[in-house]
Amino acid sequence: MTTAKQSVADPSAPDHEALLGELTEALRRIGRGDLKVRLPRRAGKAGEVADAFNEVVSLQERHHLDLRRISRIVGRDGRLTERLDDEGLDGSWAEGQRAINSLIDDLGRPTTEIARVIVAVADGDLSQHMALEIDGRPLRGEYLRIGRTVNTMVDQLSSFSNEVTRVAREVGTEGKLGGQADVRGVAGTWKDLTDSVNTMASNLTGQVRSISQVATAVAKGDLSQKITVGARGEVAELAATMNYLTDTLRLFAEQVTRVAREVGTEGKLGGQAEVPNVAGTWKDLTDSVNSMASNLTAQVRNIAQVSTAVARGDLSQKITVEAQGEILELKYTVNTMVDQLSSFADEVTRVAREVG
Repeated sequence: MTTAKQSVADPSAPDHEALLGELTEALRRIGRGDLKVRLPRRAGKAGEVADAFNEVVSLQERHHLDLRRISRIVGRDGRLTERLDDEGLDGSWAEGQRAINSLIDDLGRPTTEIARVIVAVADGDLSQHMALEIDGRPLRGEYLRIGRTVNTMVDQLSSFSNEVTRVAREVGTEGKLGGQADVRGVAGTWKDLTDSVNTMASNLTGQVRSISQVATAVAKGDLSQKITVGARGEVAELAATMNYLTDTLRLFAEQVTRVAREVGTEGKLGGQAEVPNVAGTWKDLTDSVNSMASNLTAQVRNIAQVSTAVARGDLSQKITVEAQGEILELKYTVNTMVDQLSSFADEVTRVAREVG
């Protein structure tokens, strides 16, 4: 502890003058913020004045230290439950302490309320709202503005979450294409996010509908449709696959129709379907059609060969091609006919020779 200039304590006038000088100097030092100054102890009235002065300065120093402590604990450490101790204080000193504590309460309660809502939002709970009236007293000024802003933010987040969830459920799960998120009053990032979700839903809708349109056309036998919607990634690969499938089916249909027309209608035997770059079932079907055409060609040509030989009087020919079903029956019938004709010819020849 620092002290003012020491003097001899007695009730004489010079001592009073010394006290006044020390008191003046001490007050000046207090005015400059030096709360360590103290007056030396004296006897008599001068001592009472010195003691009273020192007591006031001690209270002031205590008050200053308490303010520094509460400022650090509340403002820096964030412990909003800390308060000043007004025990042993009276009058304005106690009122000052209570005023500071009341200020901390007034600052702390809205801050705690804001923190409560923000923590709930961070935990994904968008049902919480900041109370705009605390302990029966409505918020005012900046606190009211912040409270309304926080509540508006929560409402917008809740609306955004609900709309995104609805669109994701309708488009992604329930298959209801064309859904769009409707979040009103949003701006900045929230508007960008809403627009992104709507763009995604719109693109998916266009792509799936185009794929569905082509698949439906193929199922109905219309092989002229193609997927033309813009797409990337796996959707683009799917579109390319569907278009390739349509092209393959169309080519397959054209070739089968040509072979069927040539062999079955126009009588142009030997036709074969040509469907390049096919595999699996499509290759099996192509091979089956070609095998059918090849077998029919061989069978009809063999039957035609034998029939032509019979017509020319050559009864030595027989149908030898492999056949089944009605073709096999026809083969047996023609061969039997040839045998009978041959036997008939032999008998006629024999009788004519013997008689003649």
